[in-house]
Amino acid sequence: MRLLLVLLLSMSAIAPAQAQAPNAILLIAKPSMLDPNFRETVLLVTQASDSSTVGVILNRPTTRKHQATGAVLYFGGPVMREVLVALFHSERAPEAAAFHVVKGIYLTMQPQIIEALAAQRDGRYRLYAGFSGWAPGQLQSELARDDWYVLPPSAELLFRTDTGGMWEELARKARARVTMR
Repeated sequence: MRLLLVLLLSMSAIAPAQAQAPNAILLIAKPSMLDPNFRETVLLVTQASDSSTVGVILNRPTTRKHQATGAVLYFGGPVMREVLVALFHSERAPEAAAFHVVKGIYLTMQPQIIEALAAQRDGRYRLYAGFSGWAPGQLQSELARDDWYVLPPSAELLFRTDTGGMWEELARKARARVTMR
């Protein structure tokens, strides 16, 4: 529970996103991944200034809808499933704390940003229930154990409408990259 508080505090303490360069990778679970929370998943992951790592699962839409907008909620991860997380496009860096993950795309838990996005209803965002988080050094250990493939993210992939087959496609792409080296 202490780790969860640290993650939340680090997200709320981040300087406004304008000071950050884009900082994200995609993690693709290898077929040998046994953890049911992450089996056959594609995650967008970014790192906070305290070296903790946070992200959302891109390919797990749920049957739940956001109450105000009717938008599909995605399962972001096993941490704090009752918390809403938003991945969104923005021409300008938001005033409130947000991770700058890809050029013009941010990830946040800030309620004021999420409320503003829901009021716009323009489809330039995706909502997640919960998130995925790692303590400093934890993800590096998982990478050393060879649990994940790593690929660069793209805006098109982050907001892809049909996420069915995403894991298979990216696992194949990542294996081909490893083979070519």
